[in-house]
Amino acid sequence: MSTTLRITGMTCEHCAITVEQALSALAGVSATVSYAEGLARAEGGETQAMIGQVQRAGYDAYPLPSSDRSECPGPELRVVILGSGSAAFACAIRAADAGAQVTLVERGTIGGTCVNIGCVPSKIMIRGAQVAHLAARHPFEGLERHALTVDRAALQAQQQGRVDALRQAKYEDILAANPALQLVRGEGRLDGDHRVTVDLAEGGQTTLLADRVLIATGASADIPDIVGLAQTPFWTSTEALATRELPAHLIVIGGSVVAVELAQAFARLGSRVTLLARSTLLSREDPALGTGLTEALRAEGIDVRLHSVPERVAHDGTTFDLTLADGALRGDALLVATGRRANTATLGLSEVGVATDPHGRIAVNERLQSSVDWVYAAGDCTAQPQFVYVAAAAGTRAAINMTGGEATLDLTAMPAVVFTDPQVATVGLDENQAHAQGLETESRTLGLENVPRALANFDTRGFIKLVAERDSGRLLGAQILASEGGEVIQSAALALAAGMTVNDLAGRLFPYLTMVEGLKLCAQTFTRDVSELSCCAG
Repeated sequence: MSTTLRITGMTCEHCAITVEQALSALAGVSATVSYAEGLARAEGGETQAMIGQVQRAGYDAYPLPSSDRSECPGPELRVVILGSGSAAFACAIRAADAGAQVTLVERGTIGGTCVNIGCVPSKIMIRGAQVAHLAARHPFEGLERHALTVDRAALQAQQQGRVDALRQAKYEDILAANPALQLVRGEGRLDGDHRVTVDLAEGGQTTLLADRVLIATGASADIPDIVGLAQTPFWTSTEALATRELPAHLIVIGGSVVAVELAQAFARLGSRVTLLARSTLLSREDPALGTGLTEALRAEGIDVRLHSVPERVAHDGTTFDLTLADGALRGDALLVATGRRANTATLGLSEVGVATDPHGRIAVNERLQSSVDWVYAAGDCTAQPQFVYVAAAAGTRAAINMTGGEATLDLTAMPAVVFTDPQVATVGLDENQAHAQGLETESRTLGLENVPRALANFDTRGFIKLVAERDSGRLLGAQILASEGGEVIQSAALALAAGMTVNDLAGRLFPYLTMVEGLKLCAQTFTRDVSELSCCAG
């Protein structure tokens, strides 16, 4: 009888020799072991006896089902992925390209957070709100200003239509077209060595054998422990994006990305908005960014209350009543946007030894590998930055490492954008972060009144700040508050990745009357007063 075993724990060719000798020592067994494939092929003997022999040699083994060998000369690598979002699909596609047979396990809607309830619908809503805002409050004389009639139901229907189309094209069609990918609908969990048990959506269970597992289950809204809150019909971002009606008065609890983006969008569409932040807005960023954004939101009529956390929340069937340290607050809707928590509680991680931090996030190394060598993780269920492009990059690199390659995820030049208006865009280190790493810095901040494009737009809200290493002038980071900051930040990210100095940036050609020219102008302020330069001076 022929048996093929997947061997785990081998780190070199000598390991393969050790396993081969151990198996061949069994009576009636003839075995060959390939370190490159991670496989043992044996003739004769009983499977369980061979597994025990491998384990006594200091390694582990499990049999590959005969179906793995039915259509190919050697067993394929079997990859099981929990989740079907950006990290999951990036991993699935890359692993399939490398010859693996991939099974995705999904308990809900294919596509994960970004396309369904996150990036895509929120940016559609934000863009629509911007159009409404500009119609009523644009800065150009001679052009009529008037408030648009907002049909939130129609806007939301268009928003959902685009979500559905993107999910179909970027997820469901890819799944259907790739024979190496299969989908199991249900809730999966790790269930022993190299096994995933799935409670199937249609009832019953199935067990999947896996050479490698990727956990890409994402995160969900983390709800603060405020007295009475759990008993009220509050919104998370999911419900806020799905609503087909605009509340007369929306209260938002939170001061980070989701809170500020949706607060401004609802205000621009016609709701009165009160924003309650536990500390300051965007408190993890350079303080000037939060201060500037607070001023911009207040200028649009949003009631921003800093260092304000409700002590109690109640709902009378119609209205929310919040008790604050300085009084009471009533509103028609309540959005709680206070961060997200990893979806890992039901995955059976502790049973197989997968380590997590106190927030439930899976700890991974530079190869996206957990504390268990055959389990990888990527995306929002880890401590990685919660951006879809980080999740996708991590998923791809996990697949490379699963299938025999070597890849790491370098986040030193990771750009980030908050889609308010003005936008908040960052890359690299701010001054405090640089000092924490022992770096001496020099920085410059350029107000947008010095950027010709901002002057031509009649919108000089914000600034561009560059942080450089003091002695070398090497760019360490950029912080931008500008109406098109997200379109500018990638140039700074490329400069950072290339190791450029601020003098390098100052000497580059930038097209005139673009916002990105502000990077050049800010870089020039390290050596000169740009207010004394002519337009587009080099």
